[in-house]
Amino acid sequence: MRRYDVSMPLFAGMPSFPGDPPFGSVPDHSLARGDAYNVSRLALGSHAGTHVDPPLHFIAQGPGADRLDLARLNGPCTVVAIDPDRRTIGPDDVAGVPSGTRRVLFRTSNSARWAARLAFFSDYVALAPEAAAVAVERGLELVGLDALSIESDPTGTFPVHHRLLGAGVLILEGLLLDGVPPGPYELVCAPLKVRDGDGAPARAFLEGP
Repeated sequence: MRRYDVSMPLFAGMPSFPGDPPFGSVPDHSLARGDAYNVSRLALGSHAGTHVDPPLHFIAQGPGADRLDLARLNGPCTVVAIDPDRRTIGPDDVAGVPSGTRRVLFRTSNSARWAARLAFFSDYVALAPEAAAVAVERGLELVGLDALSIESDPTGTFPVHHRLLGAGVLILEGLLLDGVPPGPYELVCAPLKVRDGDGAPARAFLEGP
């Protein structure tokens, strides 16, 4: 069995969604300064790097990161490869996900771009609102994508987030899927247990052949 770490590293200067707090790490105790140990002070946004969007991100009374059902985040999943020439994940892409799938991760051309350089790009491949509606109809419990946001919405109304999170479908963003073949895997995803968190950075990896 092979293990694929699909998490984005956290580091100063890492990509972040425009407007989100940047990541920072400052030594608080340092062996180099003569302290007995190393301890750093971290500063980061709740949606830094690879992270889970709980319903509370957009739904006022939705559960936060500390109240997520870990069974929905962990277990069998399917990685679906989207043609690198495609700019949007459409309803047909979601409709084509194998029957019985509960968790799906979409690998797009975003992953190849992340592999070349970990820097934010605004023209990322995202999920269309019509595709989000199909995901809800199909009974998916989790949708993951190799972008810092699952949607690209110039209107600022965020229909994809509202459609998925409003139906209880969890969102996993910021995945690095370059080199991960499409197919079935076991997803292991551990978001930070942030009390009433509107988002939670996560370590995620896949196990498969």
